Amino acid sequence: MTKGILGRKIGMTQVFAENGELIPVTVIEAANNVVLQKKSVEGDGYEAIQVGFEDKRAKLSNKPEKGHADKANTAPKRFVREFRAANLDEYEVGQAVKVDIFAEGDVIDVTGISKGKGFQGSIKRHNQSRGPMSHGSRYHRRPGSMGPVAPNRVFKNKLLPGRMGGEQVTIQNLVVVKVDAERNLLLVKGNVPGPKKALLKVKTAVKSK
Repeated sequence: MTKGILGRKIGMTQVFAENGELIPVTVIEAANNVVLQKKSVEGDGYEAIQVGFEDKRAKLSNKPEKGHADKANTAPKRFVREFRAANLDEYEVGQAVKVDIFAEGDVIDVTGISKGKGFQGSIKRHNQSRGPMSHGSRYHRRPGSMGPVAPNRVFKNKLLPGRMGGEQVTIQNLVVVKVDAERNLLLVKGNVPGPKKALLKVKTAVKSK
């Protein structure tokens, strides 16, 4: 069953394994999450747990948010996300979800918003090839043919320059290297989407073997 938690990306560092191997890791701070709601097939049409992360200032929260949080005996949360296919029997409304739901060696998927790169050309944005740079070529870094003459328009989905990054990205099958329950930290092998302090959604891997 799916386990999940919300956290923030702190940055990257490296740790040594027992055999002396150097492992690059991303540090994710997942302070206590609170279960705000349990969704069931009878009431909502699907099963999920709704989790809140990071308290919101009372001034910034509206009446429905306060009422929703009061049912879980907690403050309104800045980030609210759902985890599908969770084992509802393991959770109660108002329960704290901590990093120790994961253990060393667990395989996880991490979802976040990738770093925004601004307006980029088609070579950087879509990994296209450039033209020859010499011998009188006047075609260097342009996007290439816009399509056939007949429709007299550019087809949808043509790979063109534009805004790059800033999209939701999931990196699958990352391995938990260490769980620091005292400091609410998860050390994950490899990199995860987004800049430092970015919100991350960590859950049990969907496609792990």
